[in-house]
Amino acid sequence: MFRRVAIIGGGAAGATLLSELLERSTPQPLHLDWYTGGGTPSRGMAYGTRSERHLLNVRAASMGMFANRPNGFLEYMQKRNPDIAGTDFLPRCWYGEYLEAETANALARAKSNGHDVRIVPYAVDAMVPENDGVTLFQGESTTRVEAAVLALGTLPPRPLPQVDDALLASGRYATQPWSLLADAKPDTQAYHVTVIGLGLTAVDVIIELAALWPHARFTALSRHGLLPEVHQASASLPYEDSEELVEAMRDAPDIRTWMHLLRDAIAHTDDWRRVIDSLRPHTQQLWQLLPQADRARFLRHARWAWERSRHRLPQQVAQSIAALEREGRLQRLSGHLHRATLGESGPQLTYLSRHESREQTFTADLIVQSTGLDNDIRSTQHTLLQQLVTNGHIRPDPFGLGIQATPDGRLLHNGSAWPRLFAIGSMLRGTLWESTAMPEVRQQARHLADRWLAG
Repeated sequence: MFRRVAIIGGGAAGATLLSELLERSTPQPLHLDWYTGGGTPSRGMAYGTRSERHLLNVRAASMGMFANRPNGFLEYMQKRNPDIAGTDFLPRCWYGEYLEAETANALARAKSNGHDVRIVPYAVDAMVPENDGVTLFQGESTTRVEAAVLALGTLPPRPLPQVDDALLASGRYATQPWSLLADAKPDTQAYHVTVIGLGLTAVDVIIELAALWPHARFTALSRHGLLPEVHQASASLPYEDSEELVEAMRDAPDIRTWMHLLRDAIAHTDDWRRVIDSLRPHTQQLWQLLPQADRARFLRHARWAWERSRHRLPQQVAQSIAALEREGRLQRLSGHLHRATLGESGPQLTYLSRHESREQTFTADLIVQSTGLDNDIRSTQHTLLQQLVTNGHIRPDPFGLGIQATPDGRLLHNGSAWPRLFAIGSMLRGTLWESTAMPEVRQQARHLADRWLAG
């Protein structure tokens, strides 16, 4: 049993592990150091929004914080409003409140049970893992713990390489959309906003700014110009041939074969979502079967299609986006960004359309970069990860999907795994692929708590 451990990261993953540890009965009190890095503990970037226009893209019944209580969020919300259903897609800010409440309950229990929890509202500057423990450096303080976990969430986005320095310095190119939305105020100016990307975050940006700036119009540029797919109004029945499909995929770990199997399964069912959702419990194991060359092939050619099918929009959000298009306030473009510069009349974006062979350029008042998760630690500015990579304590995933690790979250170095340095959440995407949503994060937290508290 590890009695003194450190959790680095103040978002949902760190809060879930902290609460999971404090839920358990232990023969001896625990000493937990939780480095939250500033901000509001428990919420992180994912659930830090205060706007009720930003909805979860997972139904309420599946968003419980604890693996043994998957209905926890639904039960919490039904105490407020009994009419809320498990199939509802609720505001993310409500989910942030739920995480805060559960964490506060866990901390109250910790005090009464004699546990010592130290919440440090700063980031860890450096770390030295060893086989018998981990040493942490924060400011002028040094702390030795028996085990530590990186629960960092996604990294701060970096500007795309096509963006010039003058545009970045102008303040009219936003690389961090959530910071932009947090500071945005109602305005009646007829802004032209360009959004790079068309995933879930881009949709949130457009929905929020369209409400705050009722006369603004939006241009969204992405590789294929397609929005995420849309959830059905009610949950689909399980796909009846899922066992046979998964077994066939296991027997032939080849991305071309998998795509053929998926197309065939979808052609023989009434709703393709049933097929995609049936893979959810098996995705991590299937990903580990894929050779590196096939992982690379998937990321190059099929990742965009998988993610728009897997991470879907609630119907009410899709309806809001459709209304903006009908009103002429939103235009979607498909193509590749060539450059973004600061011209005499404002930000200029030049792209090559998928449908034409010549470059096209247009001017906007503001460009917002919303290109999805950034888990590439090979060139990150994150101080702790830079130090760990530079000193050889961790190894970057070769595809920029976080940190190389074993399936149980132990971080790799020099061909072996550290016995007392772990990660949970999005930094394990390279190992598990499916590792960012709460159903996976809470299961990782449960397994890690089991491991740390084993006698």
